[in-house]
Amino acid sequence: MRPAGSLSDDTPRQLGGRRGFSVAYKGKTLLSVIDPISQAERAADAVPPLSRTLYFCPSPLYGYGLPKFLEKLSNIHADSAILCVETDEKLLAFSRAEMGVLLQESRLRLSGLRESAALCGFVRQTWGSRRFRRVEMLRLTGGWRLDTELYDTLADALRRDIALDWGNAMTLVKLGRRYISNAVRNLALLARRPSLWRLSFGSSPTLVLGAGPSLDKVLDGLAAFFGESAGRPFKIICVDTALAALKARNIKPDLVIALESQHWNLQDFIGGGDWELPVAMDLSALPATAEVLGGQGFLFFTPWTEISLFNRLREAGLLPERFPPLGSVGLTAVAIALRLGSGPVITGGIDFSFTLDCYHARSTPGYRERLRRQSRLRGILNPEAAFRSAAFSAQSKSGVPVRSDPAMRGYRDLFEREFGAGNAGSARLWDISGAGLPLGIETVSPERAFAILSGDRPSPPGTEPPPIHPAPPPPDADVQQKTKMLTGFIRREQEALLTLRGILKGEIAAEADKTESILDICDYLWAHFPDCAGAGGRRPPGTDLSFLKRVRTEIDPFLKLWSLALKEAES
Repeated sequence: MRPAGSLSDDTPRQLGGRRGFSVAYKGKTLLSVIDPISQAERAADAVPPLSRTLYFCPSPLYGYGLPKFLEKLSNIHADSAILCVETDEKLLAFSRAEMGVLLQESRLRLSGLRESAALCGFVRQTWGSRRFRRVEMLRLTGGWRLDTELYDTLADALRRDIALDWGNAMTLVKLGRRYISNAVRNLALLARRPSLWRLSFGSSPTLVLGAGPSLDKVLDGLAAFFGESAGRPFKIICVDTALAALKARNIKPDLVIALESQHWNLQDFIGGGDWELPVAMDLSALPATAEVLGGQGFLFFTPWTEISLFNRLREAGLLPERFPPLGSVGLTAVAIALRLGSGPVITGGIDFSFTLDCYHARSTPGYRERLRRQSRLRGILNPEAAFRSAAFSAQSKSGVPVRSDPAMRGYRDLFEREFGAGNAGSARLWDISGAGLPLGIETVSPERAFAILSGDRPSPPGTEPPPIHPAPPPPDADVQQKTKMLTGFIRREQEALLTLRGILKGEIAAEADKTESILDICDYLWAHFPDCAGAGGRRPPGTDLSFLKRVRTEIDPFLKLWSLALKEAES
């Protein structure tokens, strides 16, 4: 029998032996009073062992039942793991002291993290992305009753995070080849188009506009309040889909953000060519986007997956300004606004919701297309989107009912995690009230937002937080020097592909280590394969014939892409 602890109500205390044993804490009995070890083992036996499953074990205390469950997993599914979570500090210290050798198991971890994002990051760092397919509860003690709501919240957050990983993987399977193909083509722009580092808004206020349904009221108020854009005392950043709505009101933005890798977004720029607007374009965006508006272009980079090509570009001094992969052009526009200046940032039209008749603002290409297709048999309403199985009703910032879906809700949650209270830049970020989902930042009325944009700062002059990168950017090399660097880089990539092709065709003899090494160097060839996408760089071994055959089919198309990029860079 272990010695009894303090008998105070807020300290765990132990009574009895194997039979008649209990742990009492905060007025609750956490373990069975009759043979707690057998009780925990029976609870473990009732949970089926599944492959690629993360078992969430709240409040493990002594870890009773865990050795038996680990043995069951080892015999059947060695790719599953157990995450023990204790949200009470005293019980966490208690468990760490009592679980002993169990904590040395590679498939078991004990954590005291109470924040969903931190716990999801811990799981990803410990076991990697796409390791698990599901999360199952493993309740072996009564400790989970002390914090039921938080444990359920943490488990749900892990489920959403795992689903997001798999959703991202499916996106990579579908679009990963296009992303890297666009990036190779766009490398030719690196010598002529500056990184987004070269643009600065200083301390000017910035208005960031998405293309949600609430954008119409924002723009109408903006036009009425400020009139023509010539004397505007602030900057405007808009997403590409919102450009047509601004054009309809003659509100000229200072920067347009483009992320889309497919040709669909080219219609967003129709009618805007006479403005010659500057465009900030992602390295993986559609190459044609670079020329569509004819104005100054800037490049930035969001890593859609982990590949060594990015490291080589960075080491060669060719990688443009890096932003986190946020998935949404609206979120990226906000991140860019915070990076480019130190003034207040106001968001509008970033809704993550829609109405029965409006998915985007009314002047956007998608809405105009529905108007064109309207007939006696086909109305303006969009019931396919509004009433599909995954869509749900939600309450907007203004209290008006709107529709949303899990994908939009996920982006809204990501917005709050990236830009909400406590994050860099959150003190100078506000959202205009309207018919969109709450974003987790302070909401202000349109009148108050326009006053802030006019220079009525919410804080005294001189107290504005600095931009996220206050240091000046490194000087750019001249076009000729950068072209030389770029062409040299492209030729080295071609040589690597030719070597790999020679090895796979049997024309070049290579040891296993060399094959593995060059497969890792040319990882963009296989990063979009279904068994590799979003897996943190994991791939089949170089002895897997099926994998090597698939890699071989990718080499020739990429050799052509590199040749085209080289030709464009030298022209």
